[in-house]
Amino acid sequence: MAEFVLDARLQADTVHLASWPLCEVLLMNDCQYPWLVLVPRVADIRELYELDATQRAQLDRESTVLGEGMMRLLQGHKLNVAALGNVVSQLHIHHIVRYTDDPAWPAPIWGKLPVKPYSTEALQAQRERLAPLLATDLVHQ
Repeated sequence: MAEFVLDARLQADTVHLASWPLCEVLLMNDCQYPWLVLVPRVADIRELYELDATQRAQLDRESTVLGEGMMRLLQGHKLNVAALGNVVSQLHIHHIVRYTDDPAWPAPIWGKLPVKPYSTEALQAQRERLAPLLATDLVHQ
């Protein structure tokens, strides 16, 4: 059986925040948007339908907890959730809190502006803001 390996592009473009029962929780290194990514630790999958029923239920739970928690903590106007995979084929689910005054509103964020990485201080502040969410006790169901 193949071992899970995080795609090199995701590894380069994100900061690891937590390991939940099924997924790695990653922060996209772009301070223009609160943008987290869930990556199921299942080897060699590209599509949601490749997860078995138990994995799919756990992903749904983790995605729901992540989205609700992000909106509660960050007080966004809209939550965008997407599994595109056109550039990185490894299954990963984007969770992006949007505001009506963010730099891309109301357009999609992809390709709108050059990436603006977090400063060390801003990254630490974002980690602290998200800490209550990341400490959520999720168990396999």
